[in-house]
Amino acid sequence: MMALEFDEDIIVIDAGLLFPEEDMPGVDLGIPDITYLVQNKERVRAILITHGHEDHIGALPFVLPELDVPIYASRLAHGLISVKLRERGLIRNARLNVVEPHSPFRLGCFRIEFFRVCHSIPDAMGIAVTTPIGTVIHTGDFKIDHTPADGHSMDLAAIARLAGDDGALLLCSDSTYAEVKGYTESEQVVGEALDRAIGEAPGRVMIATFASLISRVQQVMDAAVRHNRKVTVVGRSMSNNVKMATNMGYLNAPPDTIVTMNEARRLPHERVIIMATGSQGEPTSALVRIANGEHRDVEVVPGDTVVISASPIPGNEKVVAKTIDNLFRQGANVIYSRIATVHVHGHASQEELKTMLSLVNPRFFVPIHGERRHLVAHAALARSMGMPEENTFVLEDGDVLALTSEEAVVVDKVAAGHVFVDGRTFWHMDSSVFSERRRLAREGVVVVATTIGVSACEVLSDPEIVSYGFVELDESLELFEKSSKMALATLEEMGTEALSLDNARARVRDSISKFLHKETGRRPTVLTVIEYI
Repeated sequence: MMALEFDEDIIVIDAGLLFPEEDMPGVDLGIPDITYLVQNKERVRAILITHGHEDHIGALPFVLPELDVPIYASRLAHGLISVKLRERGLIRNARLNVVEPHSPFRLGCFRIEFFRVCHSIPDAMGIAVTTPIGTVIHTGDFKIDHTPADGHSMDLAAIARLAGDDGALLLCSDSTYAEVKGYTESEQVVGEALDRAIGEAPGRVMIATFASLISRVQQVMDAAVRHNRKVTVVGRSMSNNVKMATNMGYLNAPPDTIVTMNEARRLPHERVIIMATGSQGEPTSALVRIANGEHRDVEVVPGDTVVISASPIPGNEKVVAKTIDNLFRQGANVIYSRIATVHVHGHASQEELKTMLSLVNPRFFVPIHGERRHLVAHAALARSMGMPEENTFVLEDGDVLALTSEEAVVVDKVAAGHVFVDGRTFWHMDSSVFSERRRLAREGVVVVATTIGVSACEVLSDPEIVSYGFVELDESLELFEKSSKMALATLEEMGTEALSLDNARARVRDSISKFLHKETGRRPTVLTVIEYI
């Protein structure tokens, strides 16, 4: 999420989500911290969306209740956003606007014009924002693909026109593949690989990809028609997106190509393709449940071919590898990006990034999208092409870059970063909840429970000890007998002090913690439950 601000007007570009990493136990997803925008919401004119991937639209259901502003997006992104908002009951009050490329409009003092770029989803756009002091070019996610799956090449001439003869004021350019030399392969290569895999498969073919990767779904449909197969879709998000894209004309296939699961069951296996979610190893996704033998409709049989048409998002490598291993255990032949070209990235490599820099010829440059190392690599690439170092800015979340027509400088830092979504609860990055959960996951928990009589101030029952994730049952008997005696001795030593419930809990917790660490070398979380009668 990026905000552009001039005088009394603010526009926002994209509102994506973050997939949780291994050190975020219990977290569903991360969204941008919009504290600054909420504080200035009377000045926020709109949210502009570059394309329909989750990392660019996924936060909208959480952002819109806080910021009641219109959204501008291409037709397909509009459709994907509508599906997402409808699922959460937010569609009625949403102000969604479809934007066509090269149809300029105004938001406050800004003149906005979307232009077409190539990415791994149709209708991906870059955005030119003309401000009172110059033009800002925001590329969105892009690569320069001359044979894209949807037939719409990147509009390089329009980018040059929007930048102007003297170049743009600022370029904000996709950096995700800035470390990679050369050019990113075309989507056409993937279509050929998928066609070959489907044509050579002896039985059913299951293909897992992102639910929003509509171009990839179209390539599967085309291969299904060529090889006389039918396609059935499993997974709610995939089903909803396929239905929406078909209705909007982004998916084209003969009317009987897509069939229900019941119809697919009646067909010979060599005539069936199953499209599924789960390319990132998501625990509740269709592919993972199939791999674990837990899916109610689909069971792997010998002869099945599974194609994972995606690359693991950083942090998901282990769960994706586990899913692949489980599919092999079930008897499937698994084809994935490391052994076949069944996926190419949707991001520009170095030579394409150089082309963009040359076309836009910006006075100032801010690399965007990707990890810190990608931003640094992109900045170095710009400097190698003659961009002055003082005009290149690798920003952190929350940095405020102030620009005039002649100079730019980082002048401030606002509240930014991530807010983590856990069910219906929101946690900030500095919440102690995460460190506590990590400790629980790492060391386990021990519970000490007993009862104290108030009148005689005596312990009425020997303390009971139970644990979760700490020690095996056969190890715990002797250890917990000693722990119980330690807790009892601590309470008896306290005497009348035990009338202070908080004090009793703290003393027992401390003594048991020290004892367990001495005996095991570990520090589980110790909880004390003491009742007074």
